[in-house]
Amino acid sequence: MTERFQMMLDWLQNLPILQDCDLTEPVPASSDASFRRYFRIEVQGTSDHNSFIIMDAPVEHEDCRPFIAVSEQLIKMGLTVPEVLEQDLNQGFLLLTDLGNTTYLSVLQAAEDETVDQLYGDALTALVALQTKGDKAALDLPAYNEKLLMTEMSLFSDWLLGTHLEIGLNQFEQQAWQDVQQTLVHSALKQPQTYVHRDYHSRNLMVLDNSHPKMRNPGILDFQDAVKGPLTYDAVSLLRDCYIAWPQEQVVEWQRDYFLQLCQTQLLHRDEWSAFQKSMDLMGIQRHLKASGIFARLFHRDGKDGYLNDIPLTLDYLLKVGSKYSETHALVDLVEAKVLPELAKINR
Repeated sequence: MTERFQMMLDWLQNLPILQDCDLTEPVPASSDASFRRYFRIEVQGTSDHNSFIIMDAPVEHEDCRPFIAVSEQLIKMGLTVPEVLEQDLNQGFLLLTDLGNTTYLSVLQAAEDETVDQLYGDALTALVALQTKGDKAALDLPAYNEKLLMTEMSLFSDWLLGTHLEIGLNQFEQQAWQDVQQTLVHSALKQPQTYVHRDYHSRNLMVLDNSHPKMRNPGILDFQDAVKGPLTYDAVSLLRDCYIAWPQEQVVEWQRDYFLQLCQTQLLHRDEWSAFQKSMDLMGIQRHLKASGIFARLFHRDGKDGYLNDIPLTLDYLLKVGSKYSETHALVDLVEAKVLPELAKINR
């Protein structure tokens, strides 16, 4: 038993909400791409809950305050998120309500078409609620500005190209790469700026069971990095997921349903469909550059190799979508000429 784990047990024993309950020993509840860890405890006794989640966020690496603030905001919007029941900011522990362990991804991988449609419909409806009801709350969030967008894209060149594949860029390629980055930043910043979850995808959305009768699907996790930023960011995170892919015609159908909901709220207008599609495509390229770099960083910096398997899907997206626009052809050329051959060598 580690010292940190014992600290967590001691903290739990002193919580008033758990005083009259019999608790199981905490067991890992989920993995995370950060220093945060999550544990689940089962409860018997006078509690209104059958289980709880403990967030273990070491203070030298993580700050719990954004999680607490965003949780409160999302609950006020009527969205289903873990509620913070107890907190110790000095030690980095939170006690949360438990939304279960059934992720969207686990259900989608085996679901029938009707269920898939229902789950995506629920997720897109919740997203529209976030973007319309969260307009005032978004003013208090960090801005998804040019500096942040560029920093994220540098993860691709620094970690995937430089560290993982040991690819260098010549002067011509470096200029072309900078031009692509500027194109993507310009597209992102000219979109309507709304409340952005920033990791709205199938591993962070939960399918709620009958133990949550008053809550609507989806349960939403991992929202502490919320920002005020581009309208299409969360939608493309969901529909162009790094972890599961769908036929293009199905994605367009969901995209159109989402677009029409946005038109009903006056965030967009019907004559903006083509521009909306391009904005969402370019936003997806920015996100997948970021994601592929993060997957490489998780391996080299943090020793987490499981995410390497997700890199090919992100690169496939870059190729398919990037080939549609002249502004991103240079990126497609780079991936085809240098990235894929080097990745194939590593994976042999």
